[in-house]
Amino acid sequence: MYNDFPPRAANRASAIPAHVADPTGFHRRLSYFNRARLAVATPDADWQADMTHEVEMRRLEGEWIESERAAVADWAAQAPTDPDKFVEWFEALKANGPGQGDALFPWLAEDARRDEMKWFITQEVAGEAGFDDLVAMTQIKMPPRAKMELANNYWDEMGRGNIKGMHGPLLDALAVSLQIRPTIEATAWESLALANTMVAFATARRYAYHSIGALGVVELTAPGRTALVAKGLRRLGFSNKERLYFDLHAVLDIKHSEAWDAEVLWPLVSERPEAARYIAEGALMRLSCGARCFARYRSHLWGEPQREAAE
Repeated sequence: MYNDFPPRAANRASAIPAHVADPTGFHRRLSYFNRARLAVATPDADWQADMTHEVEMRRLEGEWIESERAAVADWAAQAPTDPDKFVEWFEALKANGPGQGDALFPWLAEDARRDEMKWFITQEVAGEAGFDDLVAMTQIKMPPRAKMELANNYWDEMGRGNIKGMHGPLLDALAVSLQIRPTIEATAWESLALANTMVAFATARRYAYHSIGALGVVELTAPGRTALVAKGLRRLGFSNKERLYFDLHAVLDIKHSEAWDAEVLWPLVSERPEAARYIAEGALMRLSCGARCFARYRSHLWGEPQREAAE
């Protein structure tokens, strides 16, 4: 099952965590693992060896996530446990969260060339973990009210039963139009890290509330960015069909965010106030991953002088 993995790191005795010593190698390896473990597969005679390897990879994944939790712990601890105040705190992340208002997106809307937009979209496609699958995994055993809203969100992602309206294939169609063929090796580690973080949240039940926060903050913050990307695509001559993924999310995610606040965040924090901390951590971790991506994209697309000016 895992025979497409790159070689394991030779230096296992190092006291430096793998994600610190070599973030590129670490996130490539974790990306291969996630691709294999989430793929539709069949029984394998080497399943015991696969399990041994999975234990190792899940441990490394856990070390990565716990380091990210520690980085946002103080900020997350400020999140209120009153449900009304928590929703207000969460909504404020749209303005004060990591990566918000990044100069990259107005530039994509107004100035990026076609080849620059193509590079950006390539990174975005490579870092897309599949929102529909993440929602489906996160809703497992959630309380009924939150579960119902997650189901509504999933149904929208699935085109409400119309295969042509499924969101994932809409992004794939743009990738085909741009002749994009993303690979793990050609993707910035920051983009891989974003996807790896979201998969960790959705697949490890101890991070279920983190996944709620991460998915919810995507719905909260994505509309402004996707609208600017759509504007850039329109300026560059892309058709309505090619822009549809970004045009759709610029509008639909606003409604999703409002429903997420009322039907997921509020009831979960009301029923279990201590969950506020974990939801907040997940939101901040997801935004921090995005902020790292934006900085890396600016560095690649603009070069050092413009990057410094933007920061």
